[in-house]
Amino acid sequence: MIKREKMTRKFSILGLVLLGCLLTVSLILLPGSAQARNIKVGVIDCYSGPAAVYGIDALNGFKLALSEINKKGVLGKKIEWTKRDTKFKVDLALNMAKELVMREDVDVIVGTINSGAAMAVSEAIAKKEKVPFITWISKSERITGEKGHRYVFSAGENTAMAGKAGGVALSKKPYVKYWIAGDDYEYGHAIANAAWRNLKAKKPDVKLIGESWWKPGEPDLTPYITAILAAKPDAVIFCTGGRSMTNIMKAVKATGMAKKIPIWIHTATDHAVLKPLGAGAPEGVMGTMDYHFYYPDIKANRDFVKKFRAAYGQAPGFPAFHGYITAYFIAEAYKKAGSVDKEKFVDALEGMKIASPVGEIEMRVCDHQVVLPMYLGVTKKAVGKNFVMSTDIVTLTGDQVMPTCDEIKKARGK
Repeated sequence: MIKREKMTRKFSILGLVLLGCLLTVSLILLPGSAQARNIKVGVIDCYSGPAAVYGIDALNGFKLALSEINKKGVLGKKIEWTKRDTKFKVDLALNMAKELVMREDVDVIVGTINSGAAMAVSEAIAKKEKVPFITWISKSERITGEKGHRYVFSAGENTAMAGKAGGVALSKKPYVKYWIAGDDYEYGHAIANAAWRNLKAKKPDVKLIGESWWKPGEPDLTPYITAILAAKPDAVIFCTGGRSMTNIMKAVKATGMAKKIPIWIHTATDHAVLKPLGAGAPEGVMGTMDYHFYYPDIKANRDFVKKFRAAYGQAPGFPAFHGYITAYFIAEAYKKAGSVDKEKFVDALEGMKIASPVGEIEMRVCDHQVVLPMYLGVTKKAVGKNFVMSTDIVTLTGDQVMPTCDEIKKARGK
């Protein structure tokens, strides 16, 4: 009897052990568990209206990179993604990001073209919920500057970099009287402030004789240009982006403004801006960009362009470049972290260097801003072609256009 009780007790203990093992295995293999499921990236960007061309281009670059990365996988997993259309609206971007975090349980959020949306998502979702957020087109310097924090990163150039590049270039010109005009939202004012701040620092005698601001996407900008021409400034700084770029370039062409007054517009030399206009794009406009599919003419860039053309039937614009490097930053950070852990991912991404179509680039530790070269050029019709491109390109290295880490600390009140 005693012997039978001992045997029963042994089987009971063994059963409990086996049950525990089965429960552990089931948790590991459960589709929704962190151990078993793939790495999930939530994409929020504009896929409706004029600005959609940028969002789609960025997503295509991102998908191209993932098709390469997922051949081997990351930590034995694939990187999968799901997207939401912000329709260029801040409140919608905020709701979409919240849904991706709360319902979809994404590991990382990426996007968006709208700087106001990026600021809102950074503060209310990324910072509050401690979810990494990588912006890939939004350009306000406040995202990684004044309002920067542990969970927000930028894989694209910002207004501080673009403004410094433009300010340095314009300071070498003989112009004194300036007019500033642009989109009346976060990006427009940020690029204006950065350009003027850097220009004024380099050339204190410059004067701002007037400003014009319009609603983003306003279709007819000719009246503004007419007023600016009447004021007779020496040069104009246009601060437009996204859905307003085509409109301002058309207006500049229609009024012949570039032949009368020197103009600088960040992204004016971008292929995504110039391609839809074809031969109708204005010549003689100064612009800055961090990527051209034809420059720099190095193997890494030629290979990227070849693969992108094969996949999508066209050349990549700067958003595609940003989307592409964003995917590789994510993959390499997880490899370095060794697990799908948000805090370890953030630690790994800080200071990370990766190979890119423009050479090695770095995610700077002090502000989580990617260090990129800037290319200053002038729009001109390509020889024997029916489109306009950037010419007379001058390369400004990352250290020449980046704000210093001390300046970042000062902006954050440290």
